[in-house]
Amino acid sequence: MIKVVLDTNVLVSAFWTRPGNAGKIIDMVIARQLIPCYNAKVLLEYMEVLNRPKFKFPSSDVNNLLALIKNEGISVITQHSSIPFNDESDRVFYDVATACGAYLITGNLKHYPDEPFILTPGQFLTTAP
Repeated sequence: MIKVVLDTNVLVSAFWTRPGNAGKIIDMVIARQLIPCYNAKVLLEYMEVLNRPKFKFPSSDVNNLLALIKNEGISVITQHSSIPFNDESDRVFYDVATACGAYLITGNLKHYPDEPFILTPGQFLTTAP
C-alpha cells in the first residue's frame, strides 16, 4: 500500500470540490488504497482548520474523516528537519512524510523543497504507482 501525508489544503479542497483531484485522493483513503501518515500536530491542524466556521463543513463529515485517518493511518514520531521553511507550520508535514517514507500531497508545492516525493493531487494521481 502507498503511504501518504496530506497537507491540510488537500482536505479543504476535497470538502469543497469532491469530484476534483483532492476528492479522488480522499476517496482512495476511504477505500483504503492509501495509508495516511500523521502525528499529533498534523491531526490538530486538520481539526482546527476543517472546523473553522468560515468553511461550514459538516462536523460529522469532518469527524468521520479524521477518525478514519487516525484509525486506519500510521502515527509516526518525527525528527525536526534542518532544511529552511518559509512557513514553519509546513515543516510538520514534511517531517512526517520523511519519517514514514510517504508521498507528501499538497496544493502548494512552493511551500516545500523540490523533492520527488512531494506532489500535487493531480501529479500524484498521474505519476504515483
